[in-house]
Amino acid sequence: MATRYWIVSLPVQNNSSSALWSRLQESISRHSFDTPLYRFNIPNLRVGTLDSLLALSDDLLKSNSFIEGVSQKIRRQIEELERVSGVVSSSLTVDGVPVDSYLTRFVWDEAKYPIMSPLREIVDGIHTHIAKIEDDLKVRIAEYNNVRSQLNAINRKQTGSLAVRDLSNLVKPEDIITSEHLTTLLAVVPKYSQKDWLASYETLTTYVVPRSSKRLYEDNEYALFTVVLFSRDADNFRTKARERGYQIREFEFDPETQDSRKQELEKLMQDQERFRSTLLQWCYTSYGEVFSSWMHFCAVRVFAESILRYGLPPSFLSVVLSPSVKSEKKVRSILEGLCDSSNSTYWKTEEDGPTTGFGGDADAHPYVSFTINLI
Repeated sequence: MATRYWIVSLPVQNNSSSALWSRLQESISRHSFDTPLYRFNIPNLRVGTLDSLLALSDDLLKSNSFIEGVSQKIRRQIEELERVSGVVSSSLTVDGVPVDSYLTRFVWDEAKYPIMSPLREIVDGIHTHIAKIEDDLKVRIAEYNNVRSQLNAINRKQTGSLAVRDLSNLVKPEDIITSEHLTTLLAVVPKYSQKDWLASYETLTTYVVPRSSKRLYEDNEYALFTVVLFSRDADNFRTKARERGYQIREFEFDPETQDSRKQELEKLMQDQERFRSTLLQWCYTSYGEVFSSWMHFCAVRVFAESILRYGLPPSFLSVVLSPSVKSEKKVRSILEGLCDSSNSTYWKTEEDGPTTGFGGDADAHPYVSFTINLI
């Protein structure tokens, strides 16, 4: 599948559009045979006044950038969701047709866009539709990211260093000794200070139970120890431990809390998968809608700019090409050769300095031309 296409319109001078199409086919096959070439069929739309066309032309480039941007946002979101899900990348479609085939075999949808509607009305309708899709995309992504953020926060607590992680899955009921007078504290000790801890914890305060410290877990930075002491000495022990660089983590063993956290984690994982699946399916569908709207917008753009470029009545041939990089210059030369010489002289820019075509194209040519990037 090609990823970059040109949509071009050429003025039909004295010959019919069929004759011009035959000449173009012959020239391309002879001088750039590796360039795919297709008709881009545009219906006879409602022209309106010259002033309305000029006003519309001023907005075409900006609207095109907006629609293309939304298309790219949805495509990037699809790629990210497929990567995270481990899903094999699917071919993007419009009503079941691959997007490149939809472009190269474009057919105007008159039921959706009546050809007698003013061009401004069609363009504004497309813009409004795409804006609603973009708003919906933002809401759906926010919902999905909110669940992901909650899950990531829980995972950080479960997989981070002992200084911050949740300890509930590391401490067993038998590790905690509590009574009317005794309590168990959990100390996070730097890994390199374990010997110092074992040599000093009994003497940090007066009421520590001898040989009561037990190592429960160790990560790359810290080790987790228990220590048993009299409850009345707990605050004093915390202070002394902090002075020696040991962190006493607050912890209360509660089976109900652990079960609740486990259920919360399972629900968040289910919610994440549900949001991810729903968002991916929505993106597949919405990408097709946006791309279809974009191609109809491009058809209006070609029509309006061709009228402004070539005049009335509408008499032009619109085509889609996909030249390779090495063939671009040759194809441009072929297209220019099929234009009226006076028109060509006026619009030539490669040697005579920059100018600007209708709609604000940076690369002006003696014919209407703009690029569609599918990726």
